[in-house]
Amino acid sequence: MLKHKYIDKICIVVIAAALLITCLFINGESLGITFMSSQMGYETRLFERSRVHEIDIIIDDWQGFLETANEEEYRSCTIVIDGEAFSNVGLRVKGNNSRRLVHEYGLERYSLKVEFDHYEYNSYYGLDKFSLDASFQDNSYMKNWITYDMMDHMGVPTPLRSYANVRVNGEDWGLFLAIEEPEEAFARRVYGKNHGQLYKPDYKSLNDENADVALRYTDDAFESYDNIFRNAKFDITDRDKERLIEALKILSTGENLESAVDVDEVLRYFTVQVFVVNLDSYLGRTGHNYFLYEEEGIISILPWDYNLAFATYSLGMPDPINDATLYVNYPINTPASGEIMLNRPLYHNLMKNDEYFKQYHRYFDQLIKEYFESSYFEKFVEETKAMISPYVEKDPTAFCSHEDFLLAVETIKEFCLLRAESIRRQLEGTIPATIRGQTEDKSNFVDASSIWLPDMGEIADLKDE
Repeated sequence: MLKHKYIDKICIVVIAAALLITCLFINGESLGITFMSSQMGYETRLFERSRVHEIDIIIDDWQGFLETANEEEYRSCTIVIDGEAFSNVGLRVKGNNSRRLVHEYGLERYSLKVEFDHYEYNSYYGLDKFSLDASFQDNSYMKNWITYDMMDHMGVPTPLRSYANVRVNGEDWGLFLAIEEPEEAFARRVYGKNHGQLYKPDYKSLNDENADVALRYTDDAFESYDNIFRNAKFDITDRDKERLIEALKILSTGENLESAVDVDEVLRYFTVQVFVVNLDSYLGRTGHNYFLYEEEGIISILPWDYNLAFATYSLGMPDPINDATLYVNYPINTPASGEIMLNRPLYHNLMKNDEYFKQYHRYFDQLIKEYFESSYFEKFVEETKAMISPYVEKDPTAFCSHEDFLLAVETIKEFCLLRAESIRRQLEGTIPATIRGQTEDKSNFVDASSIWLPDMGEIADLKDE
């Protein structure tokens, strides 16, 4: 039996303290308090970027999984990440054209999606889903890696990523880029527990008008925005749909844009997007490959999928042509034809505003000065090359040889440095910054004739397998 003359007071204090701690745990986030236990943890584990991680996939009938890749169905597997095993995880093949072409050429190196909570409530230290990018048409293994780093540098919400050496059932499978998928964990990490809605607008057929993918307002009918709403990452209500449509309606007017658009975030996004000349994007003919975030009626755009960036979307096509000098000097003010620009209001209507247009140029100045004119970029590329080169050299499913990899790294580095030089001249006015201006005057173009764009990776590489 406890005996202490202050025992009653001690018990009261202990109970009060316990109640206080409980209240703080329940309401701490709203009070601005962050507890260590609320940190999800995957950020500093799988996505620690200074080393190549080890991922083992343990799955029954791997060959059967590969043979049914076009069905894009999940299969249960065990994922071992840096020695830690997670069972009953969903695995499926990822991609559209890349998946189709890998299949057509009789190859097996598909990009993959790993979903921890597909079959049951599960996660990897809070992470619900990530992808393993196979570097399709990317002999440098760095297109996504560099672009996401640039987006990070400009303060754009960006998926986490790291390199991973992948094995399947104990056999080496190759070097992949692990990328955080923008879903629940991403939204909580970036925007907090009470985050908004997240969409990945995409078309069913490129031959359709796809006005909603282009973020064009047409009317107030929900069905007019099916390419957005059917690709919602979370459950959505009619009120969510109404808010988004209202934001697109305001965007279509070109007036009071800050009441519907996170203008500063969008300008920073387009600064990088235009720099990397990604024609398979919102500013290209397809108009897709982005995520759309909406919170309280304000929309913003998030980066995704850059394996065809750095002007490599055009390879193998007669129009646009394979011309490195053309793309190194690609105009920053009109980064697509007039027909496309007029149908991309998230870019076009912002750029009609003089102050936003000036800020867009200021962001380009910041990116060029801090990222390329300093020693940062070249050091970043060289450190990455040194880190992943041994894994590329022994990659048994690689789309290219190690020599091709080394050449591609030098090519993408040279492309970026020359692109930065051209944009600096465009900002200064010595190179025209519009398509029309460049049609009339190419006299001060940065010469990129030393660059052969296919060296960064092209479909023809698949034929050599």
